[in-house]
Amino acid sequence: MAIENVAGQKSETAAAEAGRGYWLAQMLRIGEPVLNALAERRLRRDMPVECASLGTEASAEALDELRTDRAKYTHLEALGRLLSGMAPWLEQKAAADAEEERLRARLAELARAAVDAGTDPASPDAMNFDEGGQPIVDAAFLALALLRAPVELGERLEPRVRSNVAAALKRTRTRKPVFSNWLLFSAIIEAALLKLGESDWDRMRIDYALKQHEQWYLGDGTYGDGPEFHFDYYNSFVIQPMLVELLEAVRGQEAEWDAMQPEIESRACRFAAIQERLIAPDGSYPPLGRSLAYRFGAFHSLAQSAWRDRLPAGVSAGQVRSALEAAVRRTLDMPGNFTAEGWLTLGFCGHQPGIAERYISTGSAYLCAAVFLPLGLEAAHPFWSGPEEAWTSRKAWAGQAFPIDSALKRHI
Repeated sequence: MAIENVAGQKSETAAAEAGRGYWLAQMLRIGEPVLNALAERRLRRDMPVECASLGTEASAEALDELRTDRAKYTHLEALGRLLSGMAPWLEQKAAADAEEERLRARLAELARAAVDAGTDPASPDAMNFDEGGQPIVDAAFLALALLRAPVELGERLEPRVRSNVAAALKRTRTRKPVFSNWLLFSAIIEAALLKLGESDWDRMRIDYALKQHEQWYLGDGTYGDGPEFHFDYYNSFVIQPMLVELLEAVRGQEAEWDAMQPEIESRACRFAAIQERLIAPDGSYPPLGRSLAYRFGAFHSLAQSAWRDRLPAGVSAGQVRSALEAAVRRTLDMPGNFTAEGWLTLGFCGHQPGIAERYISTGSAYLCAAVFLPLGLEAAHPFWSGPEEAWTSRKAWAGQAFPIDSALKRHI
């Protein structure tokens, strides 16, 4: 059940392309090896498990031990993280472009086969949802994909597969989340169970995550990652996107939750403004904090705001498209991001295994797919149809006029 390697066909011309064609080619380049392998139930056999280097003093035994440990989790990481980024495109029929629609339909079929392979207990690619702490993280990204593509990755699943998915998500309930952004993983899983029609979804996990993040809000659109502030990209990797999606998924279930939505949306909008200003004129951005191997997944929140038409005033869809594309190009134009077989390597810009933390492995890197959320917008949307525009830092460093920045004040 393989799909033709469209990304490979386009690789020679991708550098000359811009806009939607380039984005689609890069998403397929990243996603096809994972989905093809899972559809044929050979991911565990074929995907390498690259891990942190552990430094020059690490023994071969220590490296083998780490690789064995990460092999328990890396396959669910690859599936959940990849599909959470691809889901809006899988859900949005490309009626205006017959070729893209053909691709979308085929990839959606592959994605459903991949979900089946990962949640079927009899599959050689059956994934770990209940051993160790990590499964709650990546089951949550799979749950996020279900929320973003409720038809293609929900309603269109065979009843057997839907049942397996629900059972797999429930197995994570034995895992205790860390007192940090991980609370949102538990909550997103319960929201997905609600959307799958499971009557025993747990309101408490959702309520706890929402109320605790209210306690961790620090101001100016930024949350602490737990009780402390971390100068990293976790407000974008996890916190802002999952809070927004969570409240959207449970709308109408509790008046108290609904009342939180306007404020949380406002914070996400402010954070999008901050993220847009982080992208330098050449598409680079600061290598701050942990999990840099997620590459341009650092702009999950900005990409989500663009996809949901929730960009801040004065920030156009065209400038966000141009800025994000510059960040993707700045990264992928560097050799070493992929193995010869097309799997992602560990690195920030190229192959840099030394920047990977112990919890990072090959599957982790697929969170970079979050940047492709705007492919869920139709081609006629201003995000795609508008002209290329200079983003804030490009204007600023070219001596052009650009808007004054303004903090988001607390409502008193």
